[in-house]
Amino acid sequence: MTNSLEPHFGWHSRGYLPHFDGGELAQFLTFRLHDALPQSVLVRWREEQKLTNPGEAEAIMRRRVEAYLDQGHGSCYLKDPSVAGMVQDALLFHDQKKYRLAAWVVMPNHVHLLCTPCVGQTLPRIMHSLKSFTSNEANKMLNRSGRFWQKEYFDRYIRNARHFAKVVKYIENNPVRARLCEKPEDWPFSSAWFRAKGLSS
Repeated sequence: MTNSLEPHFGWHSRGYLPHFDGGELAQFLTFRLHDALPQSVLVRWREEQKLTNPGEAEAIMRRRVEAYLDQGHGSCYLKDPSVAGMVQDALLFHDQKKYRLAAWVVMPNHVHLLCTPCVGQTLPRIMHSLKSFTSNEANKMLNRSGRFWQKEYFDRYIRNARHFAKVVKYIENNPVRARLCEKPEDWPFSSAWFRAKGLSS
């Protein structure tokens, strides 16, 4: 009998999106608010790409999702500095305990992070812990109830040092691309801001 708490590495699916759990491989993760990107939009995009080469389709899908999220759709609860700060604090709290955090940004309707799971940790465990705590806290802060985060999340394992550096730059430039600030280090809910201030993650 397999223990459901034992690490299960490799490709797997918990629903609509495929996931790769690579153990102690660095991972680029994106999770978003429940209403930031409707499932119906994802389904429609998938239908439109049915005849596209699978590898190419995934790259196109990522670009479409990223562009859509940066337009600021949905409730954007993370625009509230106290909520964004709480989410950032939760990311930092688990650094060196559940993962080694390399880069992050908390945007108005989604979060990007680059981390390497610690020994014995898996992406599903890490994401469940982060999303469960922050959703409960955010709902209390906003005096609301119900789903806060979208159930699914996007993950991509990091192939090499060049890919790692590219992802750090992508994450930290997200607020600039979304026209929320002029320079990455201007955005207070990001690793770029922490590094500019001489603070460690």
